[in-house]
Amino acid sequence: MPYWRLSSYYLFYFASLGALVPYWGLYLQDAGFDPLAIGVLMAILAGTKIVAPVVWGHIVDHTGRRMQVVRLGSLLAVLGFATLYVTDGFWGMALTLLLFSFFWNASLPQMEAVTFNHLRERPTRYALVRVWGSVGFILVVVALGLALEQGSLAQVPVWVLLLTVGICLAAFMVPDSAPDHGAPSSVSLRALLRQPSVLAFFGACFLMQSSHGIYYAFYSIHLEAAGYSSTAVGWLWALGVIAEVLIFLVMHRLLERFGARRVLLWSLALGGVRWILIGGFVDHPSVMFAAQWLHAATFGTFHASAIHLVHHVFPGRTQGRGQALYNSLSFGAGGAAGSLIGGLLWADAGPVITFGVGAVAAVSGWLVAWRWMNGELYRH
Repeated sequence: MPYWRLSSYYLFYFASLGALVPYWGLYLQDAGFDPLAIGVLMAILAGTKIVAPVVWGHIVDHTGRRMQVVRLGSLLAVLGFATLYVTDGFWGMALTLLLFSFFWNASLPQMEAVTFNHLRERPTRYALVRVWGSVGFILVVVALGLALEQGSLAQVPVWVLLLTVGICLAAFMVPDSAPDHGAPSSVSLRALLRQPSVLAFFGACFLMQSSHGIYYAFYSIHLEAAGYSSTAVGWLWALGVIAEVLIFLVMHRLLERFGARRVLLWSLALGGVRWILIGGFVDHPSVMFAAQWLHAATFGTFHASAIHLVHHVFPGRTQGRGQALYNSLSFGAGGAAGSLIGGLLWADAGPVITFGVGAVAAVSGWLVAWRWMNGELYRH
């Protein structure tokens, strides 16, 4: 297995996320955009995940050229982001984010499939590869936070562009891996999507990522308004991902002992707790500290168990579209919905209500998963 080449892709991909997610909202605010505009622009980053992974996943499952798609998407993401330097205003920013994120979001689901194909009979070891993405996120979110103490927010796009170039270079180093054609080939994607338990799984993922959409768009703004410095904001983001790294190191044991469905349920329940703490207790740094440790559950265990289930539920030549649907409906549709809801609520309702809506979404996801996610598909 090309462990380090796979890991380098995740390192650069999530390092770019470490520059983009915590600081892009602040960059937009500094550029003069109001909360609604910020919500809409951040929703574009998530919204392209609805379309791009499905379109490219369909191409991959019919051509089998998975890494070619990843490489092409990574190269076009660099070119798309570079348009930032020749556009202006809200619509110019919207165009840049649309072009960049359409291709940036297209490649990750296919890389997830490539990783699982290389892992073969050891899928629970996925977290040991993915953990390097978290390491990249931590390094960049802390380093950029320190850099912003001395410099302006205008440097944020430079960091994102350079790290996107790193993604592109890493993609050209990773060898392709064919899907396991020994998996059942008679199961159609349409038949799988008609099963209530599969729909419930995607519903729970949508609701969980809706709650995170609020967090990604407005957490840094929330902290800054409460008086936290750029360094403190960076360290709090990093703390959440440190918790994610630690849980990834033992994730294979959790999946083998408790099963993915049970881990998913605990993650959703703890999501409700986390958003209440963040929304209502921002003036208490110790509570913010504790809330960020819960990122181990709301993202770490949730994502690892969800992607483990996708690998088992969508076999053979459905795996590319299965991974794409997971990204589209959760990080895409869910993330976009959360960003838009946050943008609509933030100025008038305030952070307590806005994060409270996130808590309701996570708990609703728990109810959906507990009631309808059952049967043989989830005995993994």
